[in-house]
Amino acid sequence: MTKTMGSSHLPAMDPSCMPTTTAREMMVRNLITLHPTMDAIEALDVLLRNHISGAPVVNEDGKFLGIFSEKSCMRFVVSLAYDGMPSTDVVALIDSDPPTITEETDLLTITQTFLNASCRRLPVLDAEGRLRGQISRRDVMRAVRVYLQKPAQRSNPAGLFLSAILSGEERRV
Repeated sequence: MTKTMGSSHLPAMDPSCMPTTTAREMMVRNLITLHPTMDAIEALDVLLRNHISGAPVVNEDGKFLGIFSEKSCMRFVVSLAYDGMPSTDVVALIDSDPPTITEETDLLTITQTFLNASCRRLPVLDAEGRLRGQISRRDVMRAVRVYLQKPAQRSNPAGLFLSAILSGEERRV
């Protein structure tokens, strides 16, 4: 049995009308980050304590090294079961090659990246590979919702057209 929570009738969106929002405008900058030498159990506690599904791992210079996520924790469980490892550094368990974006990446590209990759977050990096922020799937949903709530900007082309073809004296009448 399913329950419908509401219905909203929104206009169909033409891709050319997509908001020109970039990652810079919607990324979260104040992130919980992990250090590569942090113990995996300590990192797991950080995720649980902060109710987050993953966190970027960065070195002392802010260079992005990868993501420690719930999936990383699953790797940790398997390591514990098969290797009997009491613990390990976070860097041994991270996804070191997740999809990333730049601050200039547009909303449609961000959305397509989420569709193409199985990830919950996209780190936003600068040209030197330093972490600048992060965008989650929820951030994309929020940006689209805000865009759809804005009233349509309508111009009056007929008025502009008439004023353009009438001479100055004709407009005064």
